[in-house]
Amino acid sequence: MSGIVNLLWFVLILGAIVIVHEFGHLLAAKKFGVYCKEFSIGMGPLLWQKQKGETAWSIRALPIGGFVAMAGEDEESDEKDELDIPFERTLNGIKPWKQVIVMAAGAFMNVLLAWLIFIGITAYQGSVSVPPKPIVASVVENSPAQKAGFHVGDEIIRLENKSKKETLTPDSTREIMEFLQYYPGEITYTVLRDGKQVTLQGTAAFHKDENLYILGIGYPQSAAKEISFWEAIPYGTQRMVSSVTSIMDSLGKLVRGVGLNNLSGPVGIFQITAQTTQDGLLSTLALIALLSVNVGIVNLIPIPILDGGRIFIILIETLIGKKLSERMQSVIMMAGLLMIVGIMVLATWNDIVRLF
Repeated sequence: MSGIVNLLWFVLILGAIVIVHEFGHLLAAKKFGVYCKEFSIGMGPLLWQKQKGETAWSIRALPIGGFVAMAGEDEESDEKDELDIPFERTLNGIKPWKQVIVMAAGAFMNVLLAWLIFIGITAYQGSVSVPPKPIVASVVENSPAQKAGFHVGDEIIRLENKSKKETLTPDSTREIMEFLQYYPGEITYTVLRDGKQVTLQGTAAFHKDENLYILGIGYPQSAAKEISFWEAIPYGTQRMVSSVTSIMDSLGKLVRGVGLNNLSGPVGIFQITAQTTQDGLLSTLALIALLSVNVGIVNLIPIPILDGGRIFIILIETLIGKKLSERMQSVIMMAGLLMIVGIMVLATWNDIVRLF
């Protein structure tokens, strides 16, 4: 029974995020006069529909997101069903900059949703966590940290993975944890000990149960700072910006082939959702915000079949002064589809490996 409940939560959360995304496309398209035949919650067989103006509002049987049917988005559909629609009311008939806004509006709505949730959570909590400095509070016995020679009171000021030629000057313990996951192997640590710099070397151990590389250091607990309702706005904004920055940084690493083993697919997201929804409403809302940001940012990647790919094609056509041929667009779309399938296969493989 719990498995069914977890699946229901997974579908509802991702479905809501996709609906918000598609609603962004709808609002922008209508703003610029694009004919929108249908806005649907869910996919598959039609359960209910109401015509409001020129747009049919629908509920479909499969609760896996939704869609907005914009004229000009599917040329084959246009030829069959939308011959009477003026060209200037199709997606391809509006100015390129308006097309870009329509395509980017879904991602904007996802980020906006995350921003509002982060502000709401922060305001409800009435306090924020002030991250501690990366100072060693404890060292686990027989851990890599103890073998490397870490002492209580050491302040970690620099990490270097010489084999990967990557360095970090940490401002928080979270940054150290992330560095260890992306650049496992022998790390050279520079610490401040009694006012002097000391160099240590250690290799974090991989813990399969937690799916993490762990050094074996305990850090001071975060301090709580009470805030007013209005102060929740900048702090919530900071959380949202931090999420966007973290995603962009992760994508940059993936492009360089770093952290591919950390990539998660639907199975991994399902597991995270199942665990988080058991922790209460605030944790679930925070997960929705984080997933919403991810969906928004990933959709802007310039890969064909994603919104970012369509934006990229629009910009290319604007630069060359003509539309790409249907054959060229088909080749580009197929390449994008193969790329997405490859990423999903890799992500799913990672999820399966973690299960066993």
